[in-house]
Amino acid sequence: MVIALYPEVMEYTGSSYVGDYHNGRMEGNGVYTLPTETRYEGGMKDGMFHGNGTLYFPNGSKYVASWDRGAVIQGSYIFADGLEYEEDDWTYCDHYDRRFYTEICHGLKPAGRSQLTNLDPPRTIPEGHYDCGDGFYNPLTRVITGYDGEFLRNADDDEHEWIVRTCRKGWDQITGYKPELHQQQLPRYSS
Repeated sequence: MVIALYPEVMEYTGSSYVGDYHNGRMEGNGVYTLPTETRYEGGMKDGMFHGNGTLYFPNGSKYVASWDRGAVIQGSYIFADGLEYEEDDWTYCDHYDRRFYTEICHGLKPAGRSQLTNLDPPRTIPEGHYDCGDGFYNPLTRVITGYDGEFLRNADDDEHEWIVRTCRKGWDQITGYKPELHQQQLPRYSS
């Protein structure tokens, strides 16, 4: 088994790897870094994630998982603030309790000081853009750039529609009442 002591940059992908090799393939333990700065630390087998390993994302979140030849067997996503995603009983920021995780941990702000995002104070969104969670989205160019201004990706039609429908925007707009956003808690009575 050969151990790479310095990052070996992969010519076609722009990724790098530091760790164990066997027969010219990543095998054993290592650190695989993608061009987006997403980093995997853990086991490898025949060039694929294998065994226990963690994906670390540039925004501070991580995905801790058990892998079998590149496929996830079991995993857990943990947000940058420490909140762990629960697939079955996910009650975070739902229609019954709309608090952000930081409000759950540290309490609500006094009246008149609403918290708009989990990050407080929220990022300033450039005019004409949306904050899509990992960067800013320009709907005219369909380009998503990181908060540092670096290009991340082009949005496809599905992502564009989701961002425009869901995400915070960098301009004020009067929207009025939208009944589809309010869950009916009690039946309505007619007289």
